[in-house]
Amino acid sequence: MKTMTVGELKTHFSEVLEQLVRNGEPVIISYGRKKEQVAAIVPISQLAPQQDRPLGLMQGQAECILHDDFTISDEELLGA
Repeated sequence: MKTMTVGELKTHFSEVLEQLVRNGEPVIISYGRKKEQVAAIVPISQLAPQQDRPLGLMQGQAECILHDDFTISDEELLGA
C-alpha cells in the first residue's frame, strides 16, 4: 500500500489511478506537517458489491392504499 502526500497526489493523480488503483492497490493520502493519514483511494471493486434488488421483494408484506379523494396533478407531482 503506497502513501502519498496531497501535493504528490495532485502532481501524479492520473498516473496513480492508472498504475496503482486500477491494478487493485489502495493509496493512502497524508496531509499536513505531521503527514497524518487522512484518506484512502481504493479500487471500486473493494467496496461493498452493488447487487440488483429483485422486484417484488416485499410482495405480500406491505400495502399501499390510495383513497378516492386523493388527487394530484402531473404538474404538482413533478414540482414536488
